[in-house]
Amino acid sequence: MRLAYYPGCSLDATSIEYGMSTQRMAKILGIDLWEIPDWNCCGASSAHQTNHLLAISLPARNLAIAEKEGLDTLAPCAACYNRMRATEYEVRTSAKTRSQVEEALGMSYQATQNSVSVLELLADRYGLDNLASKVTNPLKGMTPACYYGCLLVRPVAITGFDDPEDPQSMDSIMKALGASPVDWAFKTECCGAGLGVTQTDICLEMTYRILKNAKEMGADSIVTACPVCHLNLDMRQKAIEKKYQTEFNLPVYYVTELVAIACGAEPPTVGTNRHFVEANTIFRQLPAKAKAMEEAAQASKAGKGTAKAKAEKAPAKSEESEAAAESSSLGLANKVYEDKDKAAQLAEILEQEPARAAKLEEILEQDKGKALKVADALLAKKAKEKSAGEEGNKA
Repeated sequence: MRLAYYPGCSLDATSIEYGMSTQRMAKILGIDLWEIPDWNCCGASSAHQTNHLLAISLPARNLAIAEKEGLDTLAPCAACYNRMRATEYEVRTSAKTRSQVEEALGMSYQATQNSVSVLELLADRYGLDNLASKVTNPLKGMTPACYYGCLLVRPVAITGFDDPEDPQSMDSIMKALGASPVDWAFKTECCGAGLGVTQTDICLEMTYRILKNAKEMGADSIVTACPVCHLNLDMRQKAIEKKYQTEFNLPVYYVTELVAIACGAEPPTVGTNRHFVEANTIFRQLPAKAKAMEEAAQASKAGKGTAKAKAEKAPAKSEESEAAAESSSLGLANKVYEDKDKAAQLAEILEQEPARAAKLEEILEQDKGKALKVADALLAKKAKEKSAGEEGNKA
């Protein structure tokens, strides 16, 4: 596999460990990265706030160079990736925009190739089975919180490779490495991004909520694929602990660091010694953690076996209990929506997906606004599926 490689400004500077680990990972996995010659800044985030044509043309120049080589482009930085995807989308959907961009660049750009994130590369293109086969140092015992942030999976029309509210690609990658990612509610919440410079207190509060939820859900670390997210979660963690009189001690990793380490690289060779929160000790602790988790799982399995035996002796579920389950779904839906029609639609979905109902209830307890967004996404998905079905019947 050969890809054009766009490191962007961060991977050679403030997030140099992301660049180190991306290239080390690629070498281990046999992925050939061709660094775009004479690449320029993608413009994130200042360009698209000042001049739209400039915001499209800056990433387009890099993509045009890759296009000449017939290569898709790997953009590890979430902001760079988002701007490149936005450029591809606009050039493909507007002949006028394409003409303006080509005039600004003085070169042809047709958007015939695609930019990809690290998550897409690993989960979809390289493949989880292939990735798992490369693991020589499994991260068994590790319980990371996979943090996607704002830009990797949104907006759907531009990125579109994962669920915008409950993405799973990074979680799947961690499982392939042997880790046990936690289920948590803040995986796509904003960390404050550039507010860390202009409105530091607001950024600290937003990041505090993310760290707090991760810790409460049993995470021993956080994994991300965004340089700005990593900076806020790692560099600002001590300031957050001081402000809120607490202690998190959560090392923050780039997903590429953990892939390289699980596939045999020594932690310092991918930059973990450069982090603000100490990030190497955890790997020495994993064998003991893995053993403890295995013992807990065996004890739980034994308990479930006893419970199953008791259940087999008990009478079958009555109509009353089924009605109670239905009532429970409607009760949960009514807590999310005041609109009775929406509540009824949501309850119908939750009855069919009990795991989704449990997840929604957990989110609701922590953040009603987040639960409302998840519920809206469920209804929108259901409506889209229904519309697609009707169109298929007409055809």
